[in-house]
Amino acid sequence: MDLTTNYLGFELKNPIVPSSSPLSKSIAQAKELEDQGASALIMYSLFEEAVTTETETMNRFLHQQDTGFAEIGEGFIPDWNDFSTGLDNYLDNLRKLKEALDIPIIASLNGVTPGGWIEHAKELEQAGADALELNVYYIAADIDLDGSQVEERYLEILRLLKSQIGIPINMKLSPSFSSVGNMVRRLAEAGADGVSLFNRFYQPDINIDSLRLQPSLHPSTSAEALLAMRWIAILYGRIDGLSLGATGGIHTADDAIKLLLAGTDAVHLCSTLLKNGAPQIARILDGITHWMDEQSFESIADIRGRVSALAVPNPVDFERANYVNIIDSYSFSPGVLV
Repeated sequence: MDLTTNYLGFELKNPIVPSSSPLSKSIAQAKELEDQGASALIMYSLFEEAVTTETETMNRFLHQQDTGFAEIGEGFIPDWNDFSTGLDNYLDNLRKLKEALDIPIIASLNGVTPGGWIEHAKELEQAGADALELNVYYIAADIDLDGSQVEERYLEILRLLKSQIGIPINMKLSPSFSSVGNMVRRLAEAGADGVSLFNRFYQPDINIDSLRLQPSLHPSTSAEALLAMRWIAILYGRIDGLSLGATGGIHTADDAIKLLLAGTDAVHLCSTLLKNGAPQIARILDGITHWMDEQSFESIADIRGRVSALAVPNPVDFERANYVNIIDSYSFSPGVLV
């Protein structure tokens, strides 16, 4: 049975790719992911804010304390090069992952401005990253900022990176664009090698006792994968040369199969691995192969896109028509949903 798939220009042994998570910080855990069947690995994210804050703090500590202290001129303050930064640690971890694993390693940058990403992207490429995932985590909270300006922010960063590095670039997108399909097409025209649908924006919570905001982290559920399924099914076969990745809410073999039928090239896993460990990859792969055997499919290529908008009898079911059908099918009685 042929499980191979092409993603970002790489021929992968199967479509299962662990997405950005703390698991990639440990070489031993990353090796276990590969041993359980991962076909590529997306590293944990390098955050723009963290790099900027660290740089500014170190600059104040090392270069702005010379007033009134004679010891400063005598080498009392250590040299900048004596410290390992978050960027240094990320690059070191990337090199170790490349040495320990045989699968492609995709570095992840999380930010909102071009800033230092050009230089960082070059360093990641030089350190051995096979590809780069750009996670533009941007909340358009400025009500004077229109949608075209938000979209241009993504496109500008992509164009700058494509002009400076030669490795494939994958754009991890949120579902908040007014026209997801058009945005994906424009990213492809700007040079994106792939898109991942969809990024999850973690929402702040309110503590009603302290009357303050508090961090809130909720693992995804399988129901969340249906949003990516819809848009992958709509986009499948319509943009040449662009890899489609499904991310967010994929927990089981059934979830993965649905995304493959919709047309995804790769299935990204996160919450289910944090909850169930690396062996969940093998369980999902076993579920996929068992289903393929039952359905007499011989390859992933036979599955991909079979239930996309290009293949189903009524493609409008991926749009508003299905919404109307769902609402009409609802019936209610106390304690029972039919």
